[in-house]
Amino acid sequence: MAIKKVMVIGAGQMGSGIAQVCAQAGFDVLLHDMKEAALDKGISTIEKLLTRAVEKDRISEADKTSTLDRLTKSTNLEDAKSCDLVIEAVVENMDVKTKVFQQLDEITPKHAILASNTSSLPITEIAAVTNRPDQVIGMHFMNPVPVMKLVEIIRGLQTSDATYQAIEKMTNDLNKTPVEVNDFPGFVSNRILMPMINEAIYTVYEGVASPEDVDTVMKLGMNHPMGPLTLADFIGLDTCLYIMEVLYEGFGDSKYRPCPLLRKYVKAGWLGKKTGRGFYQY
Repeated sequence: MAIKKVMVIGAGQMGSGIAQVCAQAGFDVLLHDMKEAALDKGISTIEKLLTRAVEKDRISEADKTSTLDRLTKSTNLEDAKSCDLVIEAVVENMDVKTKVFQQLDEITPKHAILASNTSSLPITEIAAVTNRPDQVIGMHFMNPVPVMKLVEIIRGLQTSDATYQAIEKMTNDLNKTPVEVNDFPGFVSNRILMPMINEAIYTVYEGVASPEDVDTVMKLGMNHPMGPLTLADFIGLDTCLYIMEVLYEGFGDSKYRPCPLLRKYVKAGWLGKKTGRGFYQY
């Protein structure tokens, strides 16, 4: 199946980034959000990033113009009736996601593929609320989307080979690197990353070292570009806690138990960079 028209649901940081790379790759893109203000902010962010790319001679002014011409705002989910692929990038909540997929199953044409950008939730469970579980798949982009090359492609229990192949081809067309992953809690990226972050938080909680020193060890000793606690602040401590809870519940293994200090910071509203305070102050 040829994918020509794509809807991205959610105009936040991830959704606008996904819409941008799809439009740059030549796809007609509908960026959907229920809030007009969120759409305006998303499109504005895309324009700024494209302008910066022109200034750095990464793309031409004509490339910028044609990319923006392929982007259309949408506040009506019914617009998905003309799409070959829908990529959902809404809040990381199973109830919200399944409601969206139930609606999309009714609205989109029978051939359309429904993809989720979830970073940890089971694709099989999302697919089960539709009448086309063989055409449901995970496309986990990395943040920031225009820069990061990886896309985890997650196969649910019933995802067909044809669906996987179509999404793998599209990922290559986006100039990204696809990695095939089976449907397990946290997939690959967060199953490895989040326990590392959680363990770094434990070292602070137990008084082993300060956040600055923990990050320095990992940057200078392990050659990580960013320390795990700085990274946690950038991801959002609430997001880190949520993914750890998904891992803990999904595997039932105590090694995934979220650190009490992580819970305390989230309860205090110290969510990281987005609130101005996490392990560091911003």
